[in-house]
Amino acid sequence: MVHRGELIEVTIQDLAFGGQGIARMSSEAGDFVLFIENTFPGQRVRAKVEKKKKRYAECKLMEVLERSPQEIELPYQEISGAPYLFVPTDIQQAYKKKTTLDVYRRIGRIANVEDLFDEFIASPEQFFYRNKMEYSFSCIEHVPETGEEIDNAFALGFKRRGTWWKVENLNRPSGLFDEQWETLLPELRALLQSFNLPAWHPPRKEGFFRHIVVRKSFDQDQLLIHFVTSSDGVEQFDKDKVVAFLQEKLGNRLAGIWHTINDNVADRAKIENGLSRLLVGNAVVVEKMLGLSFEISMESFFQTNPKSAERLYTKAIDYVCERAKEGGVIMDLFCGTGTIGQLIAQRVNAGEIIGVDIVEEAIEDAKRNATINNLQHLHFFAADVGKFLSFHPEYRGRIDTIVLDPPRAGIAPKTLQKVMDLGAEHIVYISCNPATQARDAETLEQAGYHMKKLSLVDQFPHTSHIEAIAVFEKL
Repeated sequence: MVHRGELIEVTIQDLAFGGQGIARMSSEAGDFVLFIENTFPGQRVRAKVEKKKKRYAECKLMEVLERSPQEIELPYQEISGAPYLFVPTDIQQAYKKKTTLDVYRRIGRIANVEDLFDEFIASPEQFFYRNKMEYSFSCIEHVPETGEEIDNAFALGFKRRGTWWKVENLNRPSGLFDEQWETLLPELRALLQSFNLPAWHPPRKEGFFRHIVVRKSFDQDQLLIHFVTSSDGVEQFDKDKVVAFLQEKLGNRLAGIWHTINDNVADRAKIENGLSRLLVGNAVVVEKMLGLSFEISMESFFQTNPKSAERLYTKAIDYVCERAKEGGVIMDLFCGTGTIGQLIAQRVNAGEIIGVDIVEEAIEDAKRNATINNLQHLHFFAADVGKFLSFHPEYRGRIDTIVLDPPRAGIAPKTLQKVMDLGAEHIVYISCNPATQARDAETLEQAGYHMKKLSLVDQFPHTSHIEAIAVFEKL
């Protein structure tokens, strides 16, 4: 039928959870199913077979040959991070709801999930909604219009779908990030190229220009820009000219500019991987969410779509408030920078709110922001969630409500058991991966925690990602 590594051309017939387009081939043994990531019904695509099983194969999208009849034209440049950019958002949302609820039926064994479903919460902005974007340099350029690959180039944009070494120049806005910034990016690329310093060569791990990372504050309408380079030829990097260019183009919208020299061969843009210097302006931007202020550094974790996150948090806090007791104890696990705990503190007269996260920098941000917002009764701990619960048995039986917001991999079984052992009557579980939440829902059900409500939040239009908020109550 098909073989691993084979290139195939097929028409997508249906869509499964996570943006897995479905195509079928007929055989004497019945239908052979092909799952192809980031595709959409009606598209004709070229894909590479990655895994082959008896009745199905998993494939990687290489190229969209023909658009779906449902797709529309837009003035934005297609990038690999937004595979459904040209699919109308109402159609995207309908598929996301259908395929996600099916995950709870199949993985979580929740047959009545439709009865528990509360609300589908759309992003308030469908375009230009992101507050952070990372752009890559490469001296290996892929030209989407011709399929040509150019060596010794100076490409600045996003990596070609399915590759880690080729970059497609961003020549017009992607529709996801700040329109003014992405409009001037080609001009900035030309300026940087004029310094006669090479773009990074990913296979050889050499070159000068590596990444540009940009943070945006929607409240301040400002951009914090971060250049990551190597040290090889840094004396030729005319930082003053770059600063002057960005000050002229962005004016008061320029919050600050960082420069990091990073000679680590790992393909990462993190500030702590090198020597950093603030060239001009402020080291952070400030964002507001539901009336609270949050300082955001280049490395802070903060919700990528803050306007949609306001809706997500409002819904989650509504669920907390339904059962929270005055003077009670609320525990926010995997709390990050403490956003949820601080927002809960605005609405609930809790005796104590406890936030726990393993990332020390995030906890420092949480403590600082709680001070800025003059919030009391909040205590943040930098610790592994599972170990914290072992080291602090004094909280057993005292917790009224637990808020969970784990990473995409979900909660480790041992940690989930420790969470359940705390004996809270009420769990509000926020998930950026409904498949792992559905898996955990079955475990919670077996321990006596029954799902009562489920809402879906579309934080990332034009992608396959969807977030979920589930309420579990112990009977």
